[in-house]
Amino acid sequence: MSGYILWTFYAFFMQSRQTDLENWATALSESVADALEEKDMQRVQIIVRRYGAPANITLRVFDAQGSLLATSDPRTDRQITNWLLISGVSEALDGHSVQGVTKGVLSREDRLYIVKPMTRNGQMLGILRISITLEQFQKQFVRVIWTILAALGITILLCTLVSNRLARSLSKPIEVMRNFAIRVGRGQFDDKLVIRQSNELDQLATELNRMSERLKSLDNERRAFLANVSHELRTPVSNVQVTIDALERGAVDEPELRDRFFQTIKEETKRLSGLIHDLLDLGRLEAGVTLLEIQAIALESVISRAIRAMEVRMQAKNVTVEVDVADLRIMGDSERLLQAFLNLLDNAIKYSTPNARIFIAASGNKQQALISIRDQGSGIPETDLPRIFEQFYTTSRSSKNGVGLGLAIARRIIEAHGGSITASSKPGQGAVFTLSLPLES
Repeated sequence: MSGYILWTFYAFFMQSRQTDLENWATALSESVADALEEKDMQRVQIIVRRYGAPANITLRVFDAQGSLLATSDPRTDRQITNWLLISGVSEALDGHSVQGVTKGVLSREDRLYIVKPMTRNGQMLGILRISITLEQFQKQFVRVIWTILAALGITILLCTLVSNRLARSLSKPIEVMRNFAIRVGRGQFDDKLVIRQSNELDQLATELNRMSERLKSLDNERRAFLANVSHELRTPVSNVQVTIDALERGAVDEPELRDRFFQTIKEETKRLSGLIHDLLDLGRLEAGVTLLEIQAIALESVISRAIRAMEVRMQAKNVTVEVDVADLRIMGDSERLLQAFLNLLDNAIKYSTPNARIFIAASGNKQQALISIRDQGSGIPETDLPRIFEQFYTTSRSSKNGVGLGLAIARRIIEAHGGSITASSKPGQGAVFTLSLPLES
């Protein structure tokens, strides 16, 4: 807008000055033409000196051959030897009026000029050239430019302050709601969102609070369900064990039937006992009632204990383990971490092919220990990867081998230690579980 105003102002001034200059030239050319027709050169000199001013207005009269007859600036003009090179002179000698902007005859200042031919009865008497300096206008125009630029700067500053304040007033409640949503996404349902604005943002905050309360209720119901299921499963397990005792004391006379019952009951008992144990562990971990005995422990010793505990299973499947663990000390509960490693090793052995190898590596990275457990199984389908740490979630390949709690428990244990666990896999190349745990400071 400032540029447009300046351009408009400049164009208006130039147009006005050109119009004035043309009017002056027309009036003066008539008077000078009369004097030239009468061959009154003294009168021509008087007109030129009267209306010309060397400082800002220069008036010149030339004859029909382009020779200078009279000038208001004789000191400068006596230095010019060829007037045909001066802007507009040769065109006017051809009978054309010319006007425009050019530099001074011997100076570099900008001047507005007009050259008009003077004729009487079809005969060229001479030409009249008037030029005026633009220096004063340009100085004034520079002051106008700086004034407008200063006003523009002040306007931009004020607009910046106002828009910044307005943006903050709009973005602050949005940022508060974003942080609230992040906390809710992390499972923190006790916060209350307060937005003191009577608009749609306030209504949105109310709905977010309702959503948080509902999620908290659902979370409590889920935890209660896990606790109830764990409690209720104890009764059938006890009944199965009583039945086993009765059968062993001779309740069944048919040996074949008895042995089949024994096998079935033992398998179910083992499965139900494992389920109860896992459910109780998961419920305690999610409820935060499990107290961790945090202390500095050698990472290699925990991994070695887990491998020794799985030796029988590995030998049965002819699976070997390669270990490359740096001498690291981590902060954690050794028994809980052992449980997490056992679950991960159990998962790796379960899906490894016979005669395969499991690779365990660990290294330090800043304040974290990075542990990877890689198997040589068939891998985890890409569609299952995002959900394998969910409780009760089982892939198509594992639906008959577990209930989907082992990885969920491992994840809760690692996260309770302030660490993280991720999984990656490629079809036919096995799966890699990567853990991070805090190092001893």
